[in-house]
Amino acid sequence: MKYKIAADKWRHFYVGIPMGMVLQMLARWLYYPPLIHAILLALLGVIAISYGFELFSKITGLGIYDFMDAVASVIGGVLGMGIVLLIILIF
Repeated sequence: MKYKIAADKWRHFYVGIPMGMVLQMLARWLYYPPLIHAILLALLGVIAISYGFELFSKITGLGIYDFMDAVASVIGGVLGMGIVLLIILIF
């Protein structure tokens, strides 16, 4: 069985990557908590922004609410956070 991922989910995934990178960098370099706190803070931000955008679409009617869009954004955000964490650990 082959599952095809919808194009809009890929867009949310790709938007999540830089979002996760930026939030991870901000949490680490501006706030500079212990690394685990920075990770959790950035993850909380990724989840809040991703789902918040979907809630905004649902409440205002300016977009189409889809929980899986938020999931795709969070997955991309976690990948972006991982890229930054890898760079932090290497350097």
